[in-house]
Amino acid sequence: MKVNRFQLFTTIPVATLLTVSLAGCQKEEATQSAGIAPKAMADAIHSVLEADRTVYTKKVITRLVKKEKVIKASEQFEDDKALPLPAQMFRFGSELVAEKDSGFSYSLQSLWPINKQNEPKTEAEKKGLQYIADNPGQNFYTEEELGGVNYYTAVYPDVAVAPPCVDCHNDHKDTPKTDFKIGDVMGGVVIRIPI
Repeated sequence: MKVNRFQLFTTIPVATLLTVSLAGCQKEEATQSAGIAPKAMADAIHSVLEADRTVYTKKVITRLVKKEKVIKASEQFEDDKALPLPAQMFRFGSELVAEKDSGFSYSLQSLWPINKQNEPKTEAEKKGLQYIADNPGQNFYTEEELGGVNYYTAVYPDVAVAPPCVDCHNDHKDTPKTDFKIGDVMGGVVIRIPI
């Protein structure tokens, strides 16, 4: 009997698939319940977030706003009939994830926020943002307790990937920092997973 990949994966119990997929992981990454380790989950979530944010910035904002000049991007995108800024798209996604009670949360924060709601609030956020600013290319991982719940908290560098990032931040009327360059850490993506 011929079995396609879809049929194969729908007939094997999930616990078996998790056990097989985790067999090659290092011991500390595999949890006793054969689930995914918080660090591996945070890293995977960040990979998707970073890819989506980069694609939107480079393929939509840079092309349509900077190169072809067919539309602008604006904080007041609805009133201005413009595109939302990359940071706004990111926040909209995080709000939808929060509504779905997905088992994790994420936000975009900065030591130099244009929007004050994006400044760090917890000690873990402050330490993490400072760490990634001081150590380009590295991530920050810790655990923290908030409201009686323990969280695995990861902070990833949010890097200026295109000229619109730098231009917007350096030229914004509320910016506390005006010397960003392509490749600079402008802030961080904070991912929290309850443990």
